[in-house]
Amino acid sequence: MNPHSIDQWFPVEHQRKYIAQLQGRLGMTRRRAEYFVKLWAYLLLKQQQELGKALQKPLTQLDLPNGFVPCTHREAQEIFYGEKDRGSDRSAGMMIDKLVALGLIEKNFDGNTTCIRIRSLSPNLQDSTEAKASIKLFPDEFNPRTDTIPIASLLARNYSWMNKKTTGLPHRIAKILRGWAEHYPTGMRVLRRSDTQDAVGFYVLYPVARESEANFFLPPRHSLYLSTTGDIDPFQIAIPGDRNCTSIFVRSWEIDSPYTQLINLSQFLKDAQKTLVRIQADFPNLCDIYTLLIHPNNEQLVSSLGYHKTNQDTQMPLSWMYLALDKYLSLDIDKAVSNLKFD
Repeated sequence: MNPHSIDQWFPVEHQRKYIAQLQGRLGMTRRRAEYFVKLWAYLLLKQQQELGKALQKPLTQLDLPNGFVPCTHREAQEIFYGEKDRGSDRSAGMMIDKLVALGLIEKNFDGNTTCIRIRSLSPNLQDSTEAKASIKLFPDEFNPRTDTIPIASLLARNYSWMNKKTTGLPHRIAKILRGWAEHYPTGMRVLRRSDTQDAVGFYVLYPVARESEANFFLPPRHSLYLSTTGDIDPFQIAIPGDRNCTSIFVRSWEIDSPYTQLINLSQFLKDAQKTLVRIQADFPNLCDIYTLLIHPNNEQLVSSLGYHKTNQDTQMPLSWMYLALDKYLSLDIDKAVSNLKFD
């Protein structure tokens, strides 16, 4: 299968239908949607060809390839950019990482070959997206008995773009989440579907002991924990009543990609304001909020809230972001996020 011939096998007019249906997700630009649709078509056609199935063109709709399909960065470069001078193999690899971060694909590298799997998206994306957009969500307490496994799976998918060894990551994250819930459940919240009660969003507001505050001024890579395989948590949690605790670490903030509509973002951010007020009752001297900018698709969100970079890592695409607690509590959330771009 020649990557240059995608438009012949899956004509542009059919690609446009999928592109239009993908738009509306936070972080999903039109160009990213175009590249994803071309990649999807290529992997499907390549797998069918490798299995010896007769290829009939043109395709009018896309089915899911079965599992992972090998795809080099050179192939991706040809799929995305064709004969244009727009991008290199390296930029194609970065685009693949962005598609992973957006929850559209999964990537696996065995040391020799990069393999890609299209995540379980309905061929009729519009019906699926519109149905999920119409479902009402509500903020709720994190329930370690029922929410741990689905949230661990969600987080593992979103960390997979930066951690190639993801086989045991959901299990590791599940253990960490249940441990945190034992120590300070107040700062753990979910965004829950009103029909099934399933958790589709999650955040952790983690009060940091004074002994660990120096980490906020060190290279960010040294503070990664959920997404790594290290056994030692670099951050010690503060004990309620500790008047020396001045910092909150937003250790996780995720909403599953089909639910990243403005209304859901807004209500979850407002819920975080209310949660911080409750946390202040336990830690009266709180004044600083820190978070790690890990996912590329979260950059416009944190910027809209007023966070600014305090420490850029020199070896990884990570940054410490800071926001004064009082500023966040006084923020008009609807106004702050009104200019977020979803296309």
